[in-house]
Amino acid sequence: MQKTALLALALSLTVFPPLPHAADDISKIELPDMGDSSGTLITPEEEKQLGAAFFRSLNSQISINQDPEIQQYIQSIGQKLVTVSDLPGYPFHFFVVLENDVNAFAGPGGYVGVNAGLILITEAESELASVMSHEIAHVTQRHLYRAAEAAGRLSLPTAAATLAAILLGTQAPQLGQAALIAIQAGSIQFQIDFTRENEEEADRVGMHILSESQFDPRSMPTFFERLQQSTRYYGQNIPEFLRTHPVTASRISDSRGRADQYPYKQYPDSLGYQLIRAKLRVMAGTDPAETRKYFASRLNQGTDEQRTVATYGLGLTALAQQKFTEAEPIFQKLASDFPAQSQYGAALARTALEQRQFGKALALYEKLSGRFPENEAIKLEYITSLLKTDQAEKARKTLFSLSANTQKLPVYYQMLAETYGKLHQPAESHRYFAEYYYAMGQTRDAITQIRLAQKSKGLNFYLSSILSERLSFFIDEDRKAREAR
Repeated sequence: MQKTALLALALSLTVFPPLPHAADDISKIELPDMGDSSGTLITPEEEKQLGAAFFRSLNSQISINQDPEIQQYIQSIGQKLVTVSDLPGYPFHFFVVLENDVNAFAGPGGYVGVNAGLILITEAESELASVMSHEIAHVTQRHLYRAAEAAGRLSLPTAAATLAAILLGTQAPQLGQAALIAIQAGSIQFQIDFTRENEEEADRVGMHILSESQFDPRSMPTFFERLQQSTRYYGQNIPEFLRTHPVTASRISDSRGRADQYPYKQYPDSLGYQLIRAKLRVMAGTDPAETRKYFASRLNQGTDEQRTVATYGLGLTALAQQKFTEAEPIFQKLASDFPAQSQYGAALARTALEQRQFGKALALYEKLSGRFPENEAIKLEYITSLLKTDQAEKARKTLFSLSANTQKLPVYYQMLAETYGKLHQPAESHRYFAEYYYAMGQTRDAITQIRLAQKSKGLNFYLSSILSERLSFFIDEDRKAREAR
């Protein structure tokens, strides 16, 4: 546990250092050197547990994307990059934070988050990939575990909550302060030496990952240069990404010099990138009228594909406002004109689902599932339509056919709970609701669900044993979390 404490403290400062004073030169901010050359600071199992706990804490504090299409896209881009990294078999998990702030970060256990705001300011898919490859490099080069000096003891929930609180310090300062007070109260001392080497190495390794995965290496200096130039307009509200990843003129020059060593060629954006940005713009937007204006202004600009994406964005804007008579014909035409694009057909089926035309939605999703059998985003929405049409057993079988990655998502447990509820198996329903709440960082609600499950009639020995074990585990987690406050 002491090893876990060391890692938590080191990592929280690595990814989220204290904010600089407004008068400070951002070029002087440096990231700590956090690798572990011996590999003995934390075991793989401890790293896995801390990463999962860290992600649960994030879920309890900020809005993490649950949309299957967005999750499928960000995970596919991340996995494409990881495949050519130094650790192709490492269990990375990529996710999108539904915040408009410009930020990206790497947490323990390979959890890499990218804010919607950062995705929306990128101007090319390779720019997004350059940020993700940089964060992957921080993990593969073990910058998170080097040169940590600390003493003391933190429980796993406390360590994870401390990481999450420091992350949220920029949005809710009292959370970050509370975490630091808890550390001080526990007499935990730590000291980190900040250097530039890990950032430079992450740039170098990340650029190699970019080139090997068929993304543009030049996108890294291009994106960093644009961020640096934009700082003059931010004043004191410098994006968190620039606070934790300071962009200096020499760093941009070095990365551009390395990028120029690669042969020049065109790297077109995927349609998936453009469609996901359109979807995020609608989801993260605060003014529907402005969002509609944004897409409408692009209906007659750019390439045919870009104009089609703008049309899709208008449809999504209408759907978000429940203007179904406007959204449906847009998606109907897109799905007819571009049958090979799953997103258009899925949007049409989603429109039927939200209009409560469940039979129509089910028929559309069944066609899509047959056309795109490996598309798990469609499978998840198909399961929703099955539940709405009282086909719970078919929904259950489809849930169990999902990949291991999808079965880690909170929505998976939520759907299982709803499925067993419709199958009139309340114990199993409460059991999976407990797992859903735990995954979302709501341990007390998980305890309540387990106790409800234990009151169900007809429990067999196997399920009763599982419930008892999970109840003890959740109670212990909750106790440790309360002791840390």
